[in-house]
Amino acid sequence: MRHLTVDAESAGQRLDNFLMRVLKGVPKTHVYRVIRSGEVRVNKGRAAADTRVAEGDDIRVPPVRLPDRSAVPLAPAREFPVLFEDEHLLAIDKPAGVAVHGGSGVSFGVIEQLRRARPQARFLELVHRLDKETSGVLLLAKKRSALTALQDQFRSRDTGKIYLALVFGAWPDRLKVIDLALHKSTDAAGERHVRVVAPEHADGRRSITLVRVAQRLEDCTLLEVTLKTGRTHQIRVHLASSGHAIVGDPKYGDFARNKAFARGHGFGRMFLHARELAFDHPASGERITLAAPLPAECETLLIL
Repeated sequence: MRHLTVDAESAGQRLDNFLMRVLKGVPKTHVYRVIRSGEVRVNKGRAAADTRVAEGDDIRVPPVRLPDRSAVPLAPAREFPVLFEDEHLLAIDKPAGVAVHGGSGVSFGVIEQLRRARPQARFLELVHRLDKETSGVLLLAKKRSALTALQDQFRSRDTGKIYLALVFGAWPDRLKVIDLALHKSTDAAGERHVRVVAPEHADGRRSITLVRVAQRLEDCTLLEVTLKTGRTHQIRVHLASSGHAIVGDPKYGDFARNKAFARGHGFGRMFLHARELAFDHPASGERITLAAPLPAECETLLIL
């Protein structure tokens, strides 16, 4: 058995993310397997994947076979369009089709590519996540203090998040609030699945999405979506459960309809864009609102 001590820079991370960073190259499925089996112990006790580790915690890890580092492809150095940057944080405009981090069959993502592009950076961590096919504002921390302060804001719902989503069908004007509990599960491969459950469901979490019609197109509606809670896949599941799946959504949408739309319009991605993010600066306390322009392929689709 191997024992790891959580340092100050790692405090506040989820257990699964901590292990994946320390055990670089170990398959994500294996990390989840040893956590679920209880082979990983935090201060001698069992812990869940989403447990937050604290400085000084003793993490017991079973023997794992690390890959031959020479066989692991290095992430290419890549910068992304910068929306804001100072000594505390970095906000970028993430393109669709790029995962925020490696795992689940993805060798590397935004964070790995940025770290390669910025070898002098002592600290660089994701504050939150966007799905691979979602474009828009993505926030990263350049200091541990900034990371914890910003993540506290996300957990306490002190941030403002606005998305643009193109959905199939004519969205009803009267439907402005979606208040449906969601339940998240993870399969053996570490793949996340989210579904709507009854409000009284033991593992359901109340989730609230505000919707406003921004533009009507033939057979589609462009929605401005504001998140009051920030659950995994919340927008995608809420809109699909209302009978209007997001165009191009590969998991919660309609495969045949997505395929036909892509063939007819030359648009093969999911139309979900994180347009705006508002938060308090972790050092100054100033309210900052950042906006990412709609990608060119999305703009073009809206004027067809």
